[in-house]
Amino acid sequence: MANNTLQQKEQRTELDRTESTRGVFFTPRVDILETEDELTLLADMPGVKPDDVDVRFENGELVLHGRCPDRHENVQFLYAEYGVGDFYRAFTINQDVNAGKISAELKNGVLTVHLPKAEAVKPRKITVQGA
Repeated sequence: MANNTLQQKEQRTELDRTESTRGVFFTPRVDILETEDELTLLADMPGVKPDDVDVRFENGELVLHGRCPDRHENVQFLYAEYGVGDFYRAFTINQDVNAGKISAELKNGVLTVHLPKAEAVKPRKITVQGA
């Protein structure tokens, strides 16, 4: 994959990002795979349900936002290492993507986003004819 295919958005200002009432956003770990036909993005979002995920693609920017409910209500922890909060990540896509065919699914805490490449950027095999 070319280094400039996907770039994580640089530091975002408070005005760039939607505010959360909890005030906590976690940056999910992401793997990005590229094939001839698509880019596939895998993001870890434990505790998030499919109805609580918002995936948006606009003006070359892919935004992932997963809302995670509290693990336990009305409980005071003596010790806790696992934080609870929403997940947020944004990428600039530097490649032509067929936006109408983007799909996503969430299974076992992993969000998979399929970004099909536009036909114009897919590699083509050129047949060479002999004389």
